[in-house]
Amino acid sequence: MSVLQIPTAEVFTPLLEPARYKGAHGGRGSGKSHFFAGLLVEDSLAEPGETGEGLRSVCIREVQKDLTQSAKLLIEDKLSTFGLGEADGFKIFRDVIETPKDGVIIFKGMQDYTAESIKSLEKFKRAWWEEAQTASARSVSLLRPTIREPGSEIWASWNPRRKNDPIDMMLRGPVLPTGARVVKANWSDNPWLPDVLAQERLDCLRDQPDQYDHVWEGGYVTIADGAYFAQNLATAKHEGRIGRVAADPLLTFKLVCDIGGTGAKADAFAIVVEQWVGREIRVLNYYEAVGQPFAAHLNWMRSQGYTPERVQIILPHDGSSHDKVYDVSYESAFRDAGYDVLVIPNQGKGAAMQRVEISRRLFPSMWFNEATTGGLLDALGWYHEKRDPERGIGLGPEHDWASNGADAFGLGSVAYDEPRQKRETGARSYRGAGSWMG
Repeated sequence: MSVLQIPTAEVFTPLLEPARYKGAHGGRGSGKSHFFAGLLVEDSLAEPGETGEGLRSVCIREVQKDLTQSAKLLIEDKLSTFGLGEADGFKIFRDVIETPKDGVIIFKGMQDYTAESIKSLEKFKRAWWEEAQTASARSVSLLRPTIREPGSEIWASWNPRRKNDPIDMMLRGPVLPTGARVVKANWSDNPWLPDVLAQERLDCLRDQPDQYDHVWEGGYVTIADGAYFAQNLATAKHEGRIGRVAADPLLTFKLVCDIGGTGAKADAFAIVVEQWVGREIRVLNYYEAVGQPFAAHLNWMRSQGYTPERVQIILPHDGSSHDKVYDVSYESAFRDAGYDVLVIPNQGKGAAMQRVEISRRLFPSMWFNEATTGGLLDALGWYHEKRDPERGIGLGPEHDWASNGADAFGLGSVAYDEPRQKRETGARSYRGAGSWMG
C-alpha cells in the first residue's frame, strides 16, 4: 500500500483524526476544498488495508446540474499531484472515480434524492458536502441517518451565509452533534496562498468593502447593498478593532438608547453601551428588545452591572415623551431609578444622515467588543439607503430591523462629538429626583 505524505496547514490538523462529523468554514483562499479532496484520496488509499473492502464515498451538493460543479476535477488534480493512477487502484471515468479494492467516489445533488432513493448511500462511509451553506434542512435530515456504517464520516466545507442556515445551526450552534470537529479557516491560515489570490483579497478590501468580510474572512452575509458603514466595518475588522475589548472599571458607562415602545407593533428599544477613553470610543455591549416594558430594560441593565453610580443614560429628544401604553417618559423613569440622564435635542431635518456622517468620521477611533456587540454589528452592516427604483435616487435611511441599533449608535456619536456648551440650552441632565447636572 502506498503511503502519502501530504503537507497540511495547521488549522486543519484537528480534522485528521477520525470523527463522525468534520466541518471547515471560512472565506476564500483558505484551502478547505483542497484539504478535503486530499483527505478523501488518502482515506480511499488507506481504507482497504490488506484485505478490506474499498471505501465508498459521495461528494454532495444541494443541486448539481453537471460535474463541472462538483469536486471531481479537484480530486483528479490531487491524484495527479500525488502520482496515483491505475497501478494504485484509481481509475477515472466520466462520472465516477474508482478507488482501491472496488471502492468508488460518486458525485450527486441532494435534490435528486427521495426518502427511498437515498438508501442507495447506506453502505457509503464518506460524505463530503461541498458548498454546504446551500444545504436545505430536508437534505441534512435525509443524509445524516443514511451515512451510518461503522467508522463513517460526514464532512462539510462552506463559506457561511446566515446564522440560521441548516449547516451552521448543526455545526456552529450551541450544541454540536456528538463526535463533531469543526474549524474556521481563512486565507491567513493558508501558508501556500498564491500571490494572485493575495492581491485579489486586497483588491476586494479596497473595491468591495461591503463584500470583503463574507468573501475573505468567512463572515455571515450581513452587509446590504449600499450599507452606510460597509467600508468602516471592513477597515475596523482589518485593523483588529473588532475583537476583545475590556471595560475600564473606573470610567462611566454611556448607555445610549433608541426609544421603542410597549405596544405589540412597537419598534425595538435599543441600548448601545460605550466608554469614552480620551479620543477612543469603546463599544462594549448591545441590548435590543421589542414590546417590553421599562422594567425589562432596567432589569437587563442591573444584570450587567450598569448601576446608577457608574452610568449615564443618553436619550434622543423623544425620550421626554410619554409612552403610549404607560403614562411616563423614559427620561423621568430613568431619573426616578436614580440614573444620570442626558437628552439630546431634536437635530431637525436630516437628523438620521447627520448621525451617519458623524459616526463615519469617528469610526477610526472606535473599538468593538465582538462577543457582546454582534447584534449591533449586524445592524450597522445592514443599515442602508432606501432607493427609488424608478428614478434611481436615494430616499434616506431605510427604516427596518437595523434602524434602532444604528440610530442608538449614531446618537452616541453625536453625544461624543458635539461640544457640551452647544447643548447647554437644549440638553437636560439629571441625577436622582431633581438635581440639575447640566
